[in-house]
Amino acid sequence: MGVEQKTEQIELEEILNKTIESIKKSKEQIFEIAEDARAEKETLIKKLDQINEDIKQVISEVDELELKYKKSRSQLVKVSKNFKVYSESDIQKAYEDANQFQIDLFIAREREVNLRAVRHDLQVRIKNIELTIERAESLITQISVVYDYLTNDFVKMSELVESNQLRQMFGLKIIQAQEEERKRVARDIHDGPAQSMANVVLRTEIAERLMNNNEIELARRELKDLKLMIRQSLADVRQIIFDLRPMVLDDLGLIPTLRKFIPEVSKRERLPIELVITGRERRFPSGLEVAIFRLIQELINNVIKHANASQVLVNVECAESFVQVMIRDNGVGFIEDEVMRDKNHFGLIGIRERIQLLEGELDIKSILNQGTTVIFKIPVKESGESSNESKG
Repeated sequence: MGVEQKTEQIELEEILNKTIESIKKSKEQIFEIAEDARAEKETLIKKLDQINEDIKQVISEVDELELKYKKSRSQLVKVSKNFKVYSESDIQKAYEDANQFQIDLFIAREREVNLRAVRHDLQVRIKNIELTIERAESLITQISVVYDYLTNDFVKMSELVESNQLRQMFGLKIIQAQEEERKRVARDIHDGPAQSMANVVLRTEIAERLMNNNEIELARRELKDLKLMIRQSLADVRQIIFDLRPMVLDDLGLIPTLRKFIPEVSKRERLPIELVITGRERRFPSGLEVAIFRLIQELINNVIKHANASQVLVNVECAESFVQVMIRDNGVGFIEDEVMRDKNHFGLIGIRERIQLLEGELDIKSILNQGTTVIFKIPVKESGESSNESKG
């Protein structure tokens, strides 16, 4: 090893050591965030329990005041109709009683509304904190995996990283990809199920009040709308789960997952996407199926975001020794050299690096205003697991 190579190796090891130390500190900080969030959650839950008790009490007061107000109104009407029988003081007292009960009832109802608003706010805050805890725990798990990988396989990492610049870029892309995925999932949950669940709570309370007031037909309509809302929320949750990790991918394999995924994307995006499968359909090693599915998913997302296409063709060829995928669109196209030289354009660069790690080949042909064709070919190295699957 030459002097320059030794120097580069030393610098690389220093960078990796600093990275390991930084990851360790980040893990500790995230753990502290999670613990703080748990403590705050416990405090909010205690407040929520107290608010629920206050709501029960004020509801009881409202019911009691409503009964007293109705009786006072009846007494007022009775006195007013028989003013000759009752004295002026009796009439005045009946009026004052009815007026006072009406004021007390209004105040009690306002308290109930305010308490329900506070309860809703607490419930939303608790949900957000639970999401923060969940994210923190997920981050701790992921960071632990990276930390173990770096500390236990230091030599292998050094061989994979050829230069300081590549190591930094590789790390930044991993972090950026993770953050983008977390943002997407958080946004999907916040805009979808979280909002729907908040509405479900409110609509449930409305239905409860309607039933208490014997407005059964209105309550039935509320419950019918509520059922539709819950079904939509369930569909949103299932879509988020599918985007994170399609269970059908583990159960049935790559091709059945694509047959489910592509029509759903086509329908959702209103973009005609044709799927063509050639060769013998079979199971591949689990890790390879996940990698190929994610590559296809990302390439289709790129088409949707950037190509402005009206047609897309996805062709998957299943051979004995390789899988080849072609994705062709009739969109705006781009100049490949410019995109691949742009270090800020992580999409295609990341795809190319992942294919290289899989010992595959990538070919991109794009013409401005005529479309783009992406072809990648990945060798299949059968494992004992996949062999057993294919025999079964």
